[in-house]
Amino acid sequence: SETRKQPLSKKTKKSHIANEVEENDSIFVKLLKISGIILKTGENQNQLAVDQIAFQKKLFQTLRRHPSYPKIIEEFVSGLESYIEDEDSFKNCLLSCERLQDEEASMGASYSKSLIKLLLGIDILQPAIIKTLFEKLPEYFFENKNSDEINIPRLIVSQLKWLDRVVDGKDLTAKIMQLISIAPENLQHDIITSLPEILGDSQHTDVGKELSDLLIENTSLTVPILDVLSSLRLDPNFLLKVRQLVMDKLSSIRLEDLPVIIKFILHSITAMDALEVISELREKLDLQHCVLPYRLQCRTVICFLSATCSSSGNQESSDQSCIILLFDVIKSAIRYEKTISEAWIKAIENTASVSEHKVFDLVMLFIIYSTNTQTKKYIERVLRNKIRSGCIQEQLLQSTFSVHYLVLKDMCSSILSLAQSMLHSLDQSIISFGSLLYKYAFKFFDTYCQQEVVGALVTHICSGNEAEVDTALDVLLELVVLNPSAMMMNAVFVKGILDYLDNLSPQQIRKLFYVLSTLAFSKQNEASSHIQDDMHLVIRKQLSSTVFKYKLIGIIGAVTMAGIMAADRVQDMQPSAPNLSPDTYKLGQENCLNPVTSLLQLVHSCSEQSPQASALYYDEFANLIQQEKLDPKALERVGHTICNDFQDAFVVDSCVVPEGDFPFPVKALYGLEEYNTQDGIAINLLPLLFSQDFAKDGGPVTPQESGQKLVSPLCLAPYFRLLRLCVERQHNGNLEEIDGLLDCPIFLTDLEPGERLESMSAKERAFMCSLLFLTLNWFREIVNAFCQETSPEMKGKVLTRLKHIVELQIILEKYLAVTPDYIPPLGNFDVETLDITPHTVTAISAKIRKKGKIEERKQKADGSKTSSSDTISEEKNSDCDPTPSHRGQLNKEFTGKEEKTSLLLHNYHAFFRELDIEVFSILHCGLVTKFILDTEMHTEATEVVQLGPPELLFLLEDLSQKLESMLTPPIARRVPFLKNKGSRNIGFSHLQQRSAQEIVNCVFQLVTPMCNHLENIHNYFQCLAAENHGVVDGPGMKVQEYHIMSSCYQRLLQIFHGLFAWSGFSQPENQNLLYSALHVLSSRLKQGEHSQPLEELLSQSFHYLQNFHQSIPSFQCALYLIRLLMVILEKSTASTQNKEKIASLARQFLCQVWPSGDKEKSSISNDQLHALLCIYLEHTDSILKAIEEIAGVGVPELINSPKDVSSSTFPTLTRHTFVVFFRVMMAELEKTVKKIEPGTAADSQQIHEEKLLYWNMAVRDFSILINLIKVFDSHPVLHVCLKYGRLFVEAFLKQCMPLLDFSFRKHREDVLSLLETFQLDTRLLHHLCGHSKIHQDTRLTQHVPLLKKTLELLVCRVKAMLTLNNCREAFWLGNLKNRDLQGEEIKSQNSQESTADESEDDMSSQASKSKATEVSLQKAPESGTDGCILLIVLSWWSRTLPTYVYCQVLLCPFPFPP
Repeated sequence: SETRKQPLSKKTKKSHIANEVEENDSIFVKLLKISGIILKTGENQNQLAVDQIAFQKKLFQTLRRHPSYPKIIEEFVSGLESYIEDEDSFKNCLLSCERLQDEEASMGASYSKSLIKLLLGIDILQPAIIKTLFEKLPEYFFENKNSDEINIPRLIVSQLKWLDRVVDGKDLTAKIMQLISIAPENLQHDIITSLPEILGDSQHTDVGKELSDLLIENTSLTVPILDVLSSLRLDPNFLLKVRQLVMDKLSSIRLEDLPVIIKFILHSITAMDALEVISELREKLDLQHCVLPYRLQCRTVICFLSATCSSSGNQESSDQSCIILLFDVIKSAIRYEKTISEAWIKAIENTASVSEHKVFDLVMLFIIYSTNTQTKKYIERVLRNKIRSGCIQEQLLQSTFSVHYLVLKDMCSSILSLAQSMLHSLDQSIISFGSLLYKYAFKFFDTYCQQEVVGALVTHICSGNEAEVDTALDVLLELVVLNPSAMMMNAVFVKGILDYLDNLSPQQIRKLFYVLSTLAFSKQNEASSHIQDDMHLVIRKQLSSTVFKYKLIGIIGAVTMAGIMAADRVQDMQPSAPNLSPDTYKLGQENCLNPVTSLLQLVHSCSEQSPQASALYYDEFANLIQQEKLDPKALERVGHTICNDFQDAFVVDSCVVPEGDFPFPVKALYGLEEYNTQDGIAINLLPLLFSQDFAKDGGPVTPQESGQKLVSPLCLAPYFRLLRLCVERQHNGNLEEIDGLLDCPIFLTDLEPGERLESMSAKERAFMCSLLFLTLNWFREIVNAFCQETSPEMKGKVLTRLKHIVELQIILEKYLAVTPDYIPPLGNFDVETLDITPHTVTAISAKIRKKGKIEERKQKADGSKTSSSDTISEEKNSDCDPTPSHRGQLNKEFTGKEEKTSLLLHNYHAFFRELDIEVFSILHCGLVTKFILDTEMHTEATEVVQLGPPELLFLLEDLSQKLESMLTPPIARRVPFLKNKGSRNIGFSHLQQRSAQEIVNCVFQLVTPMCNHLENIHNYFQCLAAENHGVVDGPGMKVQEYHIMSSCYQRLLQIFHGLFAWSGFSQPENQNLLYSALHVLSSRLKQGEHSQPLEELLSQSFHYLQNFHQSIPSFQCALYLIRLLMVILEKSTASTQNKEKIASLARQFLCQVWPSGDKEKSSISNDQLHALLCIYLEHTDSILKAIEEIAGVGVPELINSPKDVSSSTFPTLTRHTFVVFFRVMMAELEKTVKKIEPGTAADSQQIHEEKLLYWNMAVRDFSILINLIKVFDSHPVLHVCLKYGRLFVEAFLKQCMPLLDFSFRKHREDVLSLLETFQLDTRLLHHLCGHSKIHQDTRLTQHVPLLKKTLELLVCRVKAMLTLNNCREAFWLGNLKNRDLQGEEIKSQNSQESTADESEDDMSSQASKSKATEVSLQKAPESGTDGCILLIVLSWWSRTLPTYVYCQVLLCPFPFPP
């Protein structure tokens, strides 16, 4: 607008000159003309005939040489004022001049300045012209723009910018500030923003002060003022005051002004105050601005999802633009100022409360993560800690994406990179966070980002890492439901996973085919036929394979696909059904289901040649029916066939005993009906198993050869499950059609081995084992089927079957004990390989025991006083409960605990059929009255059946395994190295098709009956203790019953712990579940109203569970009770008092005498003892006193007692467990002193005294512990001593030495006493280094160099402390001889003594290179030379403190780091 159109040619210019030249006789016009400017009239530009610099020089010289100088200046300015009275002339003077000379001839700038600007460049004219301009300016304050859109006030201000020199800066500043005070607001903005371009650096301070005053007076000018202050060179202290002023006004600032204000605040931050400013900014900013109002949030999400924004969205888009601009400002600051990003992360990290974490925090972490590559690891660590502590939850993440998706969209790749990193974690909560990042990125970002998300998930699925694959598949499942049309666009990526099926587990294959089938058969997606074709191809190819692994993929894929097809087609028929005639509807239904049935028939025909494949197909088909995917008509047709086939294959008349050349006599056993009937049925198990084994020996018997269908007993349980679910679905849960199978006997032989066990051949024993496994699996499926029957008679029969299972397991264990290499028939068929072997470890444990004895002999030969186990024995996931004594006969044949454990049926878990979660409703059973009927259906007798302890234990063991599998995070149940990754999930496939929330729901229904059982067991042990006068293993005790009840107790506590420790309670939707469970527990204590607060329920539940401590039968139970109480405590806010109760309880358990599991070895495992001891020391109010009590009271008792006797105060402390106690005490001591803040000069005298007293206690404890190595010198103890000894000395250096610096003068005696005690400990550490060298034990010597370096640093630090307190002359160095643990001099050093004397000066100077040059080496008194590692106080005679400090000369053979 300020530039004029140039004339078209030079001719045109010349033709206009004559007519429009200003004709005026004033001195102003004449002088300008002489100097080279021709003034024009009207709207024509003034013409500049010479160069701009030449004009200024000429005019300056003309004025100076004029006879009437300096009066001529006034006349000249007066002429200017007269000339600019005319508005057009004034405007011409403000606009650039037209140049007459050629461009090539010009030596100046390529643009022309205005006349006023040229005159302002002449020093003698500048003040007068500035005055004239400022007088002229107010005339245009309230005038609108000219017709040609020229803004005169803005033009006047622009004349003052970028002047080569300002003659009178102060006067100009005063005039400008005066003008600002009277100008209208829009002009105020222009003038203020122009200040940096008008004023010189010398005026910045004055302007800054004026602007800060204006800032207080006029809030509307905040933005331009802060914008200018950022550009001025101002004193940092002044900026700090302005910043504080702005921070206080932050709450009243409009959103559109925020970016400039934040820019100013971030610009003024220094390294010293960064954290403080960011913390304050974080609190104020988020509350006021960065979380949009709720209404706006709703509109934003709706607009985004529907992509239809109405005109009412203008304000909304403006607000969004402001927020995007704000984050751009922050990004810029973070990118160029490292201190800002670090302070921001630190401020978020320091926020402790869950409620204080805001959406803004997460956005900032994402921004810094994407902007600064150096901080990525730091941010990942902060996020992980926040997620683990529950500070960042799903709701917060969802709000972040829904509010700021436009900001986050630009960081898509960084967010996906962060999600990928999270999925590599071992912690389930962090993995879940990573999966949510993927989910919300897909939901809120554009199609390009969605493609990236799917690509990243596919990469995870093909990675082979089990946890990653599971999580990525779960996310894909959610996305398919969330946005199927968007997923369809990326289906080609998902389809690519079909090439990597080899690496997926059966459960993962199910999920993958569910995703693909949903995409392929959804009616919304018309272009999905190519996926269908590819899936059909893959399935047919896999089904035709002869390798079971590939056939499994085909079966699972086909059945999953059939389920989706059936559900989709049935759903398709539903809406149109009312408009169709019955025949048409029926025909349409059949047409719809034809592809489904043909696919299932294909699977059936491809799997019937292999028993394992058939069994897998039956199981998968059963799952399909259970999920209610099949249409009732199709189900009826299928069900009829299944029922007939089952009867033909497995059911025979009970009165006709099969005949054949069987190895054992066949009998009908385990029938539940007492009367004899002619039409009874039986399960034909032994003959089928024999014929199958015969077929194996004599070559395969094909259906063509035998003329009948090949039936395998392996399919008995899976086929029955399929039949049962068919009948259940058809008759709404009524199983009357098949209830005869609950009663019917099985054709077996006498299973109890008796004396014939030893005389049996290996083949016969294997046959009996297979028979037992198949019978057990049949009974397990029977219990699965009928467990929810309500009639007492049926309940009684189910309980009887449960007893049969327990009895058969005892018999099976006897056979397995003498059949070591036996591999049972499969019970679960969705396994990756058929080569599954039980995890028997008998042979291995025998080797370990043998090796242990050899090592023990070696240790005795070495002269060690205590034989402590080096490594803490690995805790079995069943926690090795005392073996129930009903297995006693078998256990007598073995003497080691390892053998007992190895023969537990837990090792054969994969070969048993899975119990459904509904089975545990049996726990509700108390006493059941069962009627025995005669042949005419009259009551003949009444029998009382109840859930006995062995059956209870059986159910509880299975339930605890299920909870561990589903609720325990993978980090806590990590699979051992080289173990088959899928083996952990075998036997849990039905369970894993349910969500953890469903499982928790089911188990919460059992809280009341489990409390009943817990109380009954508690009463049992209370009565037992009363009968035996407190002696647990008294003479009248039934050992078998005691062990079973003890195991039940442990399992119940384990289940409660697993339940309440579930991480899902942190999610709001699961709070009601927790509330109801706690209400059940608290109501056992006292009946209360339903509306009690959570805190009250937690307190009552804690007290209820705490009451069980009086009857705890074993150390394992004690540990689980403590852990359970801790889990309850974690959910409470007022936990201090209960924390002390946990410490008291843990101490009570440590001081209790526990029944020993074996004469040779304690029943307490090292892992469990370690855990309980840690809990005690972490919860006690004074760790130092607790350590002193154990080390100062318990250990001396142990030392003075006979070899196999424990400490009387702490019976759990024995010579075997000493290393556990020692390790925990050393670790906790080091952890405690690390938490003590180092003293500062600013602290009060009282704080110094308290910290000094604490350090005195800590060093005393350290001294007691270190000196124990003279008595307990086994390798593990020495290893602990070296490791934690160094860490303690390092903590002493960092935390205690600064305190001693300030305390030395006032508490001289205390400080010297502390150092003298510590000197003895460090001397012993030096001896330990020597001991490690003599024995050449690399496991010990690897710690020596770092320890020696730390000891040397300590000497230097003590010297520094003495120097600080003006006692530098007291410090000098001396030699120290190497000695062993007993203080004996190491003989190998004697030969080097002469050379050591000669090189004494060299070594001491080398050792003291880093020390001050004043260190002198004097002859130390002989009494002290041989043993001093740190310092010895020799005299205390004068005020000058002649304290002698010795330092060892480094004789260690290991090189130190520089």
